[in-house]
Amino acid sequence: QSHPISSTNATVSGRRTMKIFALYNLKGGVGKTASSVNLAFLSAQENLRTLLWDLDPQGAATYYYDLTPRLVGGAERLLSRRARLQSFAQFTQYSNLEMIPADLSNRNMDLLLDDQWRSSDRFDKMLKGLKSDYDVVFIDCPPVLSVLAEHLFRAADYVLFPTVPTTLSERAFAQVVEFFGKFRFQQDKIIPFFSMVDERRMLHRKTIGSFSNTYQQVLQHAIPNADEVELMGEHQAPIFTYADHSEAAQAYRHLWEEIKALP
Repeated sequence: QSHPISSTNATVSGRRTMKIFALYNLKGGVGKTASSVNLAFLSAQENLRTLLWDLDPQGAATYYYDLTPRLVGGAERLLSRRARLQSFAQFTQYSNLEMIPADLSNRNMDLLLDDQWRSSDRFDKMLKGLKSDYDVVFIDCPPVLSVLAEHLFRAADYVLFPTVPTTLSERAFAQVVEFFGKFRFQQDKIIPFFSMVDERRMLHRKTIGSFSNTYQQVLQHAIPNADEVELMGEHQAPIFTYADHSEAAQAYRHLWEEIKALP
């Protein structure tokens, strides 16, 4: 049985609970990394021991947190059977927040995850092995349907799916839902939310309405298409450190409240 995250009660019935959120979209440029960075920050601010794993070879989340995109030994060592994910984590400048930075070798993960890994629960065990050290884990996933994606979808408690309200984004979401069905993953793991929304655009308003009617699990709070979010690259920091009272910052806070309440 699963439980909502609580910053005041990290244990349930004597067992420490941990939630794993994979942020994923088949399309790039949808606000996936910005959401990963900001949600991880909010989690840590609530005294939840938080880990952000940057699996996207582009390393944008690593850049936002001003860390060096390099792992000693690379992806091959990270996936070795003796490795513990905790050993790859680095401290950020923010309390309660650690990060496994990106590495160029991440692009080779599909080659390393050979056929025997397809049926193996090793990847799941690696992530579940974090529960003694963290309350919440966020994974910034690469935007591809791959063997790596299969493992992440299987291991995550939820797949948070940032969606720009356009026809192509809706199509990408449908493709992922179909992928889940093909591999018999739990489709109710997929939790979409709207990102980069411009309410002045009729297409955005129309798509939000139709999408919300079709997919009941879509979260209610959307992230606006705002300059403050784009400035994260310039500041190399979460939005709350330089635009705490902005509409976008408040939207992320509301979104995090919804995510915390997921069963």
